[in-house]
Amino acid sequence: MEWLIPVIVIVALLAVIGIYLWATYNSLVALNVRVDEAWSDITVQLKRRADLLPNLIDTVRGYAAHEKAVFENVTRARAEILSANGPAEAGVAEGHVQQALKSLFAVAEAYPQLQASQNFLQLQQAIVDTEDKIQASRRFYNGGVRELNTKIKVFPNNLFARSLGFSEREFFEVQNGAAIAEPPRVQF
Repeated sequence: MEWLIPVIVIVALLAVIGIYLWATYNSLVALNVRVDEAWSDITVQLKRRADLLPNLIDTVRGYAAHEKAVFENVTRARAEILSANGPAEAGVAEGHVQQALKSLFAVAEAYPQLQASQNFLQLQQAIVDTEDKIQASRRFYNGGVRELNTKIKVFPNNLFARSLGFSEREFFEVQNGAAIAEPPRVQF
């Protein structure tokens, strides 16, 4: 009977460790799914903005056809954001889109008829709305990444999280902070 007490202690200890691993694994899976969902939200909003840009370019082009370089920059930035793979590339592309939009709206300011155009005003409002949604999605994504990365890095999770297939995720940060230091002016 003396051997029964150590066996019970070992079994109880293994059960506690097993429950801890099970709970930690499930919480890491949930956080990973939340980060994937948040990234999906960002890509939806980036795509929405990219879909609005050709209409905006066409509207402005009707009034300022000679501003070819501005239109090419917006088109190039749009293609870059659509082809971005992951947060790092999207962050670089986001800076380029912001710069291109600033240039486009600067051109638009020179044309009072354009500023009065109902189509332009609707596109302008849609872009403002989309920019707000991108920022909200970005905050949600970065919050999820922060939680997941913290859970992976804390002790004792750091001893086994990577071996279970979990790795830290990248934050979605714009690489050129000056590009977004001042958002594009879209109010006239």
